[in-house]
Amino acid sequence: MPDEGYARGDAERLIADGRAFEAVKLLRALVQEGGAGLQVRLLLVRALLAAGKNAPAFDAGREVAQLYPDLPEAAIAFGDALQTSAHLAAAIAEYQRALRLQPQNGEARLKLGLAWLEAGETDVALEQFAKLDPASVPELAAHIARAEAMRRLTRSDAGYVRHLFNQFSANYDDWMRRQLQYRAPEILRELADLVMPGAHDLVILDLGCGTGLGGAAFADLAASLDGIDLSPAMIAHARERHIYRRLTVTDFETVLADGGPDYDLVLAADTFVYFGDLAPTFAAVARRLKPGGYFLFTAENSAGPDFALGAKRRWSHSETYLRNLGATAGLQLAGIVACAPRSEANVPVDGLAVAFSKPI
Repeated sequence: MPDEGYARGDAERLIADGRAFEAVKLLRALVQEGGAGLQVRLLLVRALLAAGKNAPAFDAGREVAQLYPDLPEAAIAFGDALQTSAHLAAAIAEYQRALRLQPQNGEARLKLGLAWLEAGETDVALEQFAKLDPASVPELAAHIARAEAMRRLTRSDAGYVRHLFNQFSANYDDWMRRQLQYRAPEILRELADLVMPGAHDLVILDLGCGTGLGGAAFADLAASLDGIDLSPAMIAHARERHIYRRLTVTDFETVLADGGPDYDLVLAADTFVYFGDLAPTFAAVARRLKPGGYFLFTAENSAGPDFALGAKRRWSHSETYLRNLGATAGLQLAGIVACAPRSEANVPVDGLAVAFSKPI
């Protein structure tokens, strides 16, 4: 068997030179020949991640964590593989386990803080960053500045929303329907029947489509149906409905502004609760609507400010604000009704269902 120390040095150089695939081949040979120690296995996880081989990295990370359950380095490596594979909650748990094994481990604490930041939990991330020595983490000030900037956003952080719904996706439909009495798609369909009776063969865009509950409520009106959502796990469930022409995992503020096909109808069912300032979205939707097209959405009602962030980290919007946004974007109000798109602790949420149209 090749000398492990020399092989590790060669693998390190290969990774540094951008030749991670060669490093993977070298390190795997060591593991397969037997007797490879912790450092080789840790380096193999790193090489696999550098090579973009996320699934094998996950398997290698899990194996090293099982072989060395009491070593924080193994927990960190598995956490890295989990995070890269979009298993953010599990990655956070591994970084936390590393800190339980070694509370003074700065690498684990930094990665835990960054993982919480990716999840949009800025306060928790800042708590972790505050426990680090700035002298040992040169980039710490930049991470703190990023967290502080996220706290000032007038929308929920994209990482937080993605993390929330990735974790929520497996039982989303059942939970929303049974526990929260979720009716936003049906409410919007009833509003559509009022303001655009007889509509059919529509080109429809479903913003924040989730598992496709909104799309399902409008599928019979659609000639084609596109969906956008931040959560890959939610998109996977939407794809199983076989009603969408195109499903895209992205931030819809960005993709709407980039331009693309025009639509007869743009939907947003229970989506704007993760956005405060809706002006960019209204302007982009107005550009993407065909003349005579409609924009239908639900919102939670704010009795005071234009928009406000509530205790449940959901944004509410005032009726006046929504009316003014529509007018500014060149849209005409076609209908607005009070509704309860869902319940919270068995109390109906005070909401609005709104329809705007684009002049012909």
